[in-house]
Amino acid sequence: MSLLPAIIRETGKKGTIDAAVIWLHGLGADGSDFLPVIPELGLPDDLAIRFIFPNAPSIPVTINQGFRMPAWYDIREMAIDRKVDEQQLRQSAAEVHKFVDAQIAEGVAAERIILAGFSQGGAVVLEAGLSCEHKLGGVLSLSSYFPTVDSVIPSDQNRALPVRVCHGNADPVVPESLGRKAVADLERLGYTVEYSHYPMQHAVCPQEINDISQWLQSRLG
Repeated sequence: MSLLPAIIRETGKKGTIDAAVIWLHGLGADGSDFLPVIPELGLPDDLAIRFIFPNAPSIPVTINQGFRMPAWYDIREMAIDRKVDEQQLRQSAAEVHKFVDAQIAEGVAAERIILAGFSQGGAVVLEAGLSCEHKLGGVLSLSSYFPTVDSVIPSDQNRALPVRVCHGNADPVVPESLGRKAVADLERLGYTVEYSHYPMQHAVCPQEINDISQWLQSRLG
C-alpha cells in the first residue's frame, strides 16, 4: 500500500504510540504548515500521539488560473457554494483511508485515530471520516466547509462520529456562513457537532489551539 509523502512527529514520553492524528493542510500549503501547532497544544507527557501531516499532490487549480499547486482537489469557481471537483475530493479521502489503515496495521486502535483538516483539508476529512469503514475517534474541521454533503455515503461504523468544527468570524476565504452550514448539514445527517468561532480571518488563533487541545485530550486522554 503506497501512501502520500507525509511528515510525522510523535509526542509524549518514549514508549508505545497508542493514538494518531492525521492532519491535512489547506490549498497551496504542505505538510509542514501545522507542525508549529504541536508544541502549542501543550499536550500532557502521558499522551503518546503520532501526528501525521500528508502532502497533497500538485495539480492545476482553476481559481488560480490553472497554476499547479498542492491541492486536495480542484476548485472551479469562487462562488459561495464552492464548486469543486468531487471526484478528486473523494480520491483524497481514499488516500486518508490508507493512512488510517496503515496506523491500524501498526497497532493503533481505530477509535484512537483523529482526522483533522484546515480549509480544503477540512472538507476532505469530513468526507473521509463519515465514509470510513473503521470506527474513528473523531473529526476536526477548521475554517472549512462540506461540499460533498449531498453525495457522501456515511458508513454504519461512523454514524455517531464526534465532530468538532472551528471557524473565524472574519474569514474572507471561506466565509463563516459556510462553516455554520456544514454544522447544520452534519446535524441534519444525525451527527452531534461541537462548534466554535473566533475573532480571526482564514487562520488559527491561540484560543482555538487551546480548544483543539482540550478536545483532543477529551477524545484521546
